[in-house]
Amino acid sequence: MSNRLFQGVIHQMRDATDRVIGVIDDGGVVVACSELGKIGETRIGVREELSYTGDAVVIDGYTYRSIGQGTKLENVVFVEGDDQNAASTAAILAVSLANIKNLYDEKYDKCSFIKNIILDNILPSDIYIKGKELRFNAEESRVVFLIKFYGKSDMLPYEMVQNMYPDKNRDYVISVGENDIVLVKEVKANVDTKEIEKMANGIAQTLSSEFYTKVAIGISTVVDNIKDLARAYKEAQVAIEVGKVFDTEKNIISYENLGIGRLIYQLPTTLCEMFLQEVFKKGSIESLDRETLMTVQCFFENNLNVSETSRKLFVHRNTLVYRLEKIRKITGLDLREFEHAITFKVALMVKKYLTSKPVKF
Repeated sequence: MSNRLFQGVIHQMRDATDRVIGVIDDGGVVVACSELGKIGETRIGVREELSYTGDAVVIDGYTYRSIGQGTKLENVVFVEGDDQNAASTAAILAVSLANIKNLYDEKYDKCSFIKNIILDNILPSDIYIKGKELRFNAEESRVVFLIKFYGKSDMLPYEMVQNMYPDKNRDYVISVGENDIVLVKEVKANVDTKEIEKMANGIAQTLSSEFYTKVAIGISTVVDNIKDLARAYKEAQVAIEVGKVFDTEKNIISYENLGIGRLIYQLPTTLCEMFLQEVFKKGSIESLDRETLMTVQCFFENNLNVSETSRKLFVHRNTLVYRLEKIRKITGLDLREFEHAITFKVALMVKKYLTSKPVKF
């Protein structure tokens, strides 16, 4: 909050009390005061004392009280005197400035601005107007990370990520839920997807090693215009949701790497049911046991190469051929043929999707 705004409020309140009143910042320096000569003075030990007591304190003839509430102590008001009148005045002054500070931050804070964009709480026509008011660079390349926290920790998720990215002029940390944090990060133009995934891995590792908490991170595509941040946030959400269905072993999921899973996730479940019924004989896909499905997975991972797959599975080539022939008889699909393999692969993904999101009757 602007020190000039603090001073403006103090100046208006000066005639309402016969005491010296003012505000000190997080460094203990007087940034606003009814006696202009005191601005710039340093009040030693005030912040430390307030941190211990959490209430008003009296030091050297002045009553001090913190503005607002929370774990992070920023500004403190002071009133001349150590009597009940001074305590009451300090309390009123603290509440007044806290409310004004909240209104000011909501109107001018860049994080609030970004949050309104990603949640579609601001008209597109107002985005550029507001951006200019905040002197916000609207055409910088940015990527959105949606960080979903699992389990409980002594620190709040927002505080963990904020400590990692303290530069509020380039990286914006936004809380969108009790366990969901959005990081809008400025990146270089034409940054590689692997580099962005490396950043996400760094975030996950730091949170795991320093804060002992597990996370899943959805990564959007890179956008170079502020109005596209809402789309980027939705992409990060889709990455998390699709990843929970098709890439359950991964905790870092990029929207660009979702592939066909992104399309399947957007299909109606009834359409998916029809697809399975048309491709397979009734009940045929359910008749495949775990060993057969693992064989199919390995076959796909080795680009439909029989020799390489049999080597990876530690089975004889003829054994693998026998298994593939068994699948053909059950399903009618020969996985050694590319088109049949594609159909089977999609069908398995559709089945996985339906299992995670069953049809409601």
